[in-house]
Amino acid sequence: MSKDTSSNNVAAPPPPLDLARWRMLPVRLVAVGAVISVIGALVDLKGFGYAWLLSFMFFLSLGLGGLFLVLVHHLFDAGWSVATRRFCEHLATLLFPWMAILFIPIALLAPQLFAWMGPEEGASASHIHALHAKLPLFTWAGFYLVSAACFGLWWLLSDRLKHWSLKQDETGSAECTFKMRMHSCWGIWVFAFTLTFGAILWMKALQHQWFSTMYGVYYFAGSVWLTLATVYVITMILDRQRVLSVVLHEHQYYFLGTLLFAFTVFYAYVTFSQYFIIWNANMPEETFWYVVREKGTWFYVGLVIIFGKFFIPFLALLRIDVKSNFGVMVLIAAWAWVMHFVDMSFNILPVYYPNGFPFHMVWLPLGIMALMGGLLAMVFLKKFASAAPFPQKDPRLVEAMGLYHPVPTQISGGELDQTDDMPDATVQPKRSH
Repeated sequence: MSKDTSSNNVAAPPPPLDLARWRMLPVRLVAVGAVISVIGALVDLKGFGYAWLLSFMFFLSLGLGGLFLVLVHHLFDAGWSVATRRFCEHLATLLFPWMAILFIPIALLAPQLFAWMGPEEGASASHIHALHAKLPLFTWAGFYLVSAACFGLWWLLSDRLKHWSLKQDETGSAECTFKMRMHSCWGIWVFAFTLTFGAILWMKALQHQWFSTMYGVYYFAGSVWLTLATVYVITMILDRQRVLSVVLHEHQYYFLGTLLFAFTVFYAYVTFSQYFIIWNANMPEETFWYVVREKGTWFYVGLVIIFGKFFIPFLALLRIDVKSNFGVMVLIAAWAWVMHFVDMSFNILPVYYPNGFPFHMVWLPLGIMALMGGLLAMVFLKKFASAAPFPQKDPRLVEAMGLYHPVPTQISGGELDQTDDMPDATVQPKRSH
């Protein structure tokens, strides 16, 4: 008996997006951003350094978030994330060499950006004690060696995962799957340590006297939150361009939206826990970090983060149907980019602008963002064009496509047999949006 599909009532897919007018956008961003960056460096070299660090930590979040999504895909043997795995691998490979190259200005300007790297003549007792308690990490050798180790390990991990992923496309061998699982097994530990060291050395160390045992988790939560929003939009664009349509199913969008909702709550939990523990302990060497960020307009920036990075996306993502509504989710993703920029500003810029958000200099970090974003976008598009858009021979590919093999229902001769009138596989159609 054949299956009647006339009742599925599947609407026609939406027309492809017209991306021709956006083709030169990355090049234009690089050109404009380069000019603004040069002007900013000539006007105020130290201010340029903090703006560069802000943009660097923002885009580092995307690379680390992409690496994390690839790792958990293999660790949990997920099926729904097969369709998005390949471009998450491309995001992860941006960590080396591109993010390492973008780190060079930070490495050169580090003695000006980090007070603890300057001369200690006349330093207070608390300053010396804070450095002594963090030895040998907070030394010149420690800073550069640990930084190099972070980029080296990120390169090793992302390169091996992508290598075996592309080899899986060629051979379909089970060895490739096992190798990626093996690298993910040790890689998740390395990822946790290197992300924590990077967040501490490059951002928290701007005010080295401060103590926080949750800062690495805080940066991790915000990074994955930003990456999930970005992955949702990339998936939607590739779906509309008919690049991923064959392997996408309704549940991919729902799961991405649900994870975005989960990390919205997780980020709020970690951020509030860090604040509450420090407030409850009431120790000056911890509370001063928040006291500085209550001066001037920084207090209102903090309120923007509370409402903009938690309450607004939390309430917007509560409804189940919103997670599959492209119009709403694109707005949420754009909002996530703005809020993560504000969050990174709240962490970095008060060191140089203690009296409030530098609205008069906002053109500089935005220009550097354009430079880095345009450059990384060009690299990402080149990487995406160099390989198949999704894993071709992943063992979970059929599941990702929404194909399900029916369970045998008859027993004949001691073996389970499938009924004659049952099709070999059934497919759940993907609704159009």
